[in-house]
Amino acid sequence: MNTPSTADAQRTADDIQDSRAVRTLARGGFAANGLVHLLIGVIALGVARGGGGEADQSGALGALAAQPGGLVILWICTVGLFGLALWGLLEAFLVRPRESALKTWGSRLKEAGKAVVYGALGVTALKFATGGGSSSSESSESASAQVLSAPGGVVLLVIAGLAVLAVGGVFVYRGASRKFLENVAEPGGAAGTVVTVLGVAGYVAKGVVLGALGVLLIVAAVTHDPEQAGGLDEALKSLVELPAGVLLLGFVAVGLIAYGLFCFARARWPRL
Repeated sequence: MNTPSTADAQRTADDIQDSRAVRTLARGGFAANGLVHLLIGVIALGVARGGGGEADQSGALGALAAQPGGLVILWICTVGLFGLALWGLLEAFLVRPRESALKTWGSRLKEAGKAVVYGALGVTALKFATGGGSSSSESSESASAQVLSAPGGVVLLVIAGLAVLAVGGVFVYRGASRKFLENVAEPGGAAGTVVTVLGVAGYVAKGVVLGALGVLLIVAAVTHDPEQAGGLDEALKSLVELPAGVLLLGFVAVGLIAYGLFCFARARWPRL
């Protein structure tokens, strides 16, 4: 049972979340997330065609920073992503009680986890906006090396890999089952059909990439080689090594572009 102080805090959080400013920031965050995924997809498509580039958040933000007016857009993306992180934290705090405490806390952790992801992407965007930035792959390898050097590090890295693999599976499931439509006020007619197609392709593609990333983390743990971990860029490029890998990478790249466009649609027709 909520105490009066807890109830007051929830009402305050609810008022903040319902404010026009926070809703606008959240929509801007969805658009910023869409832009990042769109650029990652374009870079990955170039890699599939034999080009270069770093197909991850750092590569996308770095490419954006190099464009005329790119720094202004980066600052807008930074504010939007932090706003979306704030929205996620409020959403976690305002989770309604479920059938059991386990389900309630599971929902809270899920929303908090998404807030952390958006916040981390906001930090990365901020670094590029202020003239910094670094390779996501190098950061992932460094983090994996630190985990492996810790007591029980192999087990921890395997668990992390399995967790990422599971999240990838959730994305594929949400795409195939169209569960993502719960998060968007789907427009009617042809626009609604386009949004659905973009969502299916986008969620499945992102799930495949996360699955590949999870596998790389597990391989890094089993082989005690942090260089095997890499990041999103390494996960995408690892697809090329599979049978018909270039074609697969091309499809996934198009799917990531679709996911970016779906995020734009979610910014346009949000269910907040």
